Amino acid sequence: MTLKIIEGDLLSQSVEVIINPWNKNIIPWWLLLPQGVSGQIKKKGGHKPFNELLKIGPIKTGSAVLTSAGKLPFKGIIYVASLNIFWVATERSIRESTKNALRLSLEEGFKSIAFPIIEGGTGGVKKEKAIEYIKDEIHKSKFKGEIVLVSYFKN
Repeated sequence: MTLKIIEGDLLSQSVEVIINPWNKNIIPWWLLLPQGVSGQIKKKGGHKPFNELLKIGPIKTGSAVLTSAGKLPFKGIIYVASLNIFWVATERSIRESTKNALRLSLEEGFKSIAFPIIEGGTGGVKKEKAIEYIKDEIHKSKFKGEIVLVSYFKN
């Protein structure tokens, strides 16, 4: 496994799959005003991934699900339910989200992944702590491909 930490645009990474921090998927996406990663996916990738997500239904906190990438040049988008029912992230939700995204990537045979800083700010967790939790789970994982941790998302 190779891990690179960079600053840049998550959607411009040369990887097979990207990670989108999400919620428990209990409120339809079209009732929300997607911002950050989700907003950019909607803007550049279209509605298809979110419509697929709607069909999946509620997601347990810390879980990971896969959709197509819509118009984006990836093989898929992995949504992680990193926010709990109160729309707050915790160490556990970030760790579980990371672990399950890596597990799903391994199961699907992806060779490269780009992660944003899962809830490093938006979910109430300090960016440095979120990076610590994500890196720790990456190092515990059996995933052997390339991982890019993007520390800044360009809007």
